[in-house]
Amino acid sequence: MIRIGLGYDLHRLVEGRAFMLGGIEIPYSKGEDGHSDGDVLLHAVTDAVLGASGLGDIGEFFPPSDQRWKGADSKMLLEEAWKAVVRDGWTLENIDCVIALQEPKFLPWRKEVRESIAQVLSVPAEKIFVKAKTGEGIGFIGRGEAVQAWTVCLLSKPD
Repeated sequence: MIRIGLGYDLHRLVEGRAFMLGGIEIPYSKGEDGHSDGDVLLHAVTDAVLGASGLGDIGEFFPPSDQRWKGADSKMLLEEAWKAVVRDGWTLENIDCVIALQEPKFLPWRKEVRESIAQVLSVPAEKIFVKAKTGEGIGFIGRGEAVQAWTVCLLSKPD
């Protein structure tokens, strides 16, 4: 059996917060405004693996109304969700991600981000790919007001 999962997240960028992407803090003057550390990429990955497995979504596993998750490390959230997916018998085939952000430039951080996600999921980095697109100066992404991430993942499981 194979299943595809789609994950998405969007966060406003604000001053006074760290910019977290894929579990890596990237130097920038703004960071994501979120209940946890705001890592849009890891939130999208978490939703994708949970959706593909049929086990739920990030809001069910880690409700923002629960103060335990206030300021939480998104790597830990993904790790907990992934443990549930693996316990249910699923194997990761691959993950592909797109990040939409005007700044900072992502390419210098891609290898480190891929390795970070792979480490959390205990898979080879070759199973993870991440690319970024700018807003070309258009809309809330182009004005540097927010960052978005989309993720698809393919899981497999013996019938």
